[in-house]
Amino acid sequence: MAYRVHQRNKKIGVTYVYEATAVWDKEKKQPCNKQICIGKLDPETGEFIPSKRLNPEQAAARDLSVTATTKIVGPALVLDRVNNDLELGKTLRRALPETWRQILCMAYYITTRGGPLSHCEGWSKHHVQPYDKVLSSQRLSELLCSLKADGQKTFFKVWGRKISEDDYLCYDITSVSSYGELNEYLKYGYNRDGESLKQINLALLFGQKSQVPVYFNRLPGNVSDVATLHYFLETFGYLELPRLHLVLDRGFYSRKNVDELLAAREKFIIAVPGRLTWIHTVIDEVRDTIQDPEGYHKIDGEVLYIHTRLYPWDDDRRRCYLHLYYNAHAAAAVTDGFTEELLGYKDELEKGLVISGHEEAYQTFFTVKETPVRGRTVRFNNEAIQKLRNRYAGFYVLLTNDIKDPVQALMVYRDKDAVEKCFDDLKNQLDMKRLRTHNASTMDGRLFVQFIALILISALRKKNAGNQAD
Repeated sequence: MAYRVHQRNKKIGVTYVYEATAVWDKEKKQPCNKQICIGKLDPETGEFIPSKRLNPEQAAARDLSVTATTKIVGPALVLDRVNNDLELGKTLRRALPETWRQILCMAYYITTRGGPLSHCEGWSKHHVQPYDKVLSSQRLSELLCSLKADGQKTFFKVWGRKISEDDYLCYDITSVSSYGELNEYLKYGYNRDGESLKQINLALLFGQKSQVPVYFNRLPGNVSDVATLHYFLETFGYLELPRLHLVLDRGFYSRKNVDELLAAREKFIIAVPGRLTWIHTVIDEVRDTIQDPEGYHKIDGEVLYIHTRLYPWDDDRRRCYLHLYYNAHAAAAVTDGFTEELLGYKDELEKGLVISGHEEAYQTFFTVKETPVRGRTVRFNNEAIQKLRNRYAGFYVLLTNDIKDPVQALMVYRDKDAVEKCFDDLKNQLDMKRLRTHNASTMDGRLFVQFIALILISALRKKNAGNQAD
């Protein structure tokens, strides 16, 4: 499709008009633009003056006063297909009948450009998009403030039922920084991007099978990871969705969280930190037998020894499975690393090049003697070394109330990195690394539009991966 480009020659003060056409470069295997000069603009009236190279018929066809306006259609062709396959617009129209087209327009812009939403006005003018009108900057602000919580809740109810059934839902949290001052949700907390700014926490559910986000929840920026699960379960109840199957990393483990998940009768897989005393007890019980041939498994090229046991949880004796995995290579790497550290400390002591931060290691793991004849003698304190050597290296543990097969549980857990890719898309591809909105209502509207764009780009990523696999 042809479109017009204006280029001003600053030296002579003339604005030339070019007719550009998107073509495919067979050698470079990528799209490019082919431009032909068709005339210029009158410097006083701004009227189009056809090039003398054009015959009368060509000049008349290119007269700006009689030709139709051209728009870029490529992005819409792709996104309309994704939108229709997901029935995303249909779901939005049911939840937000008055503004669903404008929401999709903003989501199309964010997915296509990933720039500040303030630039959507110019983009909507020159692109085919669901709203089919120019979305002005003033209207954008009004829209973001008008996206009420009830409409968003309705969307999540319908969308959640459509996507989450029979899917493993990865739950994770990220922080989004902001310069805003008039937002009660912006707090100082653990910033995952290392920025000294106030932030919100954004909790996200992402479907492993569907490969699209299911739900998000905005939380105060000073809430710790382990505490967010409680807030999430409280707010998730109103969606009235089928039972969840959550996949959680060890940052969300606590006895209280497991208690709440079991009380809510939600299915889950959660990694358990290896530092816990009760985990040490379990490891000590199986240490001598876990490397028996019966426990040997090779998963994606990694050799693991696996032990599974039924693990009734607390006084209610709710049925859970504890899957224990041992990687001998990882354990050896930890042991070798510790030994290398000790050899480095010994070398420092022998050469007298002591480092102030290593005094505790010197005192714990070595004995040093000074004699006039032999000089300094440094020996290892092997008893202290064996006592503090990590006897639990190479072990990791999953707790679940659903998947009895330890290999299946491990594969489901490892697929949770899909939500990390989703966060990366959100912050980098979709211009969400830093919030530019200042008040809470505008921020909530922007987050919702961003979530719709995230659905589109996640579906595009899945489709692209499928095409590459074929």
